[in-house]
Amino acid sequence: MAVTDEMVCFSLYAATRATTQAYRALLEPWGVTYPQYLVLVVLWNDGDEDGTGQTVGSLGERLQLDSGTLSPLLRRMEESGLVVRSRKAGDERVVTVALGDLGRDLRGELAHIPARIAAGTGLDGPEAAESLIRTLQELTRTMQATAAAATAQPGATAHPTTPVPPAATAQSAEAIAT
Repeated sequence: MAVTDEMVCFSLYAATRATTQAYRALLEPWGVTYPQYLVLVVLWNDGDEDGTGQTVGSLGERLQLDSGTLSPLLRRMEESGLVVRSRKAGDERVVTVALGDLGRDLRGELAHIPARIAAGTGLDGPEAAESLIRTLQELTRTMQATAAAATAQPGATAHPTTPVPPAATAQSAEAIAT
């Protein structure tokens, strides 16, 4: 067995790549990328009922993307008619993003994507999916805290608020950390 087969980080990386590849294959006929799809999903579900859309800042928070990544993505989406960007009337510094005509039209055409991805996970039903989502969200939170602590204290080996379970052996801790 390869050493990477025993590494949590590599398993997460491989699963992420496989998931992204599945989305790429499913979205390719519409010329939509996975990050563009995520923007559309947020606008379809959380942000464009009244036509005012979401601010770029709120989209960045929801998608965990910085403005340097999000701005070019939104520019390309606007050029293709997926979204429309506009400056807020009361505060020109705030840019809102709303669905464009093509973005609205694609909602029905891409409605099958979540079911295809859910089936592709091999999970046994919604409860298993919800449990995995909660686990991954907690992992994201703790890894972000670990990264922040490492940035604040270069050379630190662990986040001070992340206790190491007493039963953890050196070998299991090494597998988790690598």
